[in-house]
Amino acid sequence: MGFDLSEALRSIKPQKRQGTLERRADDDLPWVDDEPTIGGPLFLDTSVYLDVLQGRSPAEVDTLLTYRLCHHSAVCLSELTHAFGRLDPKHASTKAVLETIQATVNDVPEHRLHAPDTAIWGQAGVLSGLLFRLSNLPRGAGHERRFLNDVLIFLQARQLGASVLTGNIRDFDYLSQMIPTGRIILYRTSTASPSE
Repeated sequence: MGFDLSEALRSIKPQKRQGTLERRADDDLPWVDDEPTIGGPLFLDTSVYLDVLQGRSPAEVDTLLTYRLCHHSAVCLSELTHAFGRLDPKHASTKAVLETIQATVNDVPEHRLHAPDTAIWGQAGVLSGLLFRLSNLPRGAGHERRFLNDVLIFLQARQLGASVLTGNIRDFDYLSQMIPTGRIILYRTSTASPSE
C-alpha cells in the first residue's frame, strides 16, 4: 500500500486546525475501570509493558490483558529493545533488566506483532507535527519523536479495530480528540499524578 499525501491532507486538514489542545476532565475519558472484562481487542502501548514489568499496573489492566485479545506494535518493540543499546552494561542491574525485556519480547506472538504500513507512516508524520503544534510543548525536549511513536500506535490500533490500552493519558487524550474514530482505554498507576 502506498501513501497519498494529498488524500492525507484532505482528511486530516492540518491547516484548518488552530488553537491549543487541552486535556479533558477525567470524567470525560474512557478508563479501564469502566471496561467490561470481555470485549474488543487491545493494542498495547509501551507504557503497558513497562508498568506490568515493574509491578505498577492496576488490577483492571491485568484482568484485561488476561481476557482480551492483545495486539502488539513494532513501534513498542523498538522502544523496548532500545534499552539493549542504551543501558550501561557495567551497571549492576543491567543484566537482569535486559533478561526481563528479552523474555517479554520473546513472549510476543509473531502473528500479533504489527508494523505500520507506508500509509500509516505518512499520516503519522502529519499528525505528530500537528499534535506537537497544538500541544504548545517546548521544542527540543523530545516530544516530537515521542508523539510520532504515539501516533503510529494509535493509527495501527485504529486500522485493526482495536483500542489502545495506555497509561499515557495526556498524549492519547489529545490524539482521540483529533481523531475521534480511534479508541483508547486509559489507566493510571498508583505513582502517576492526576494531571497525566
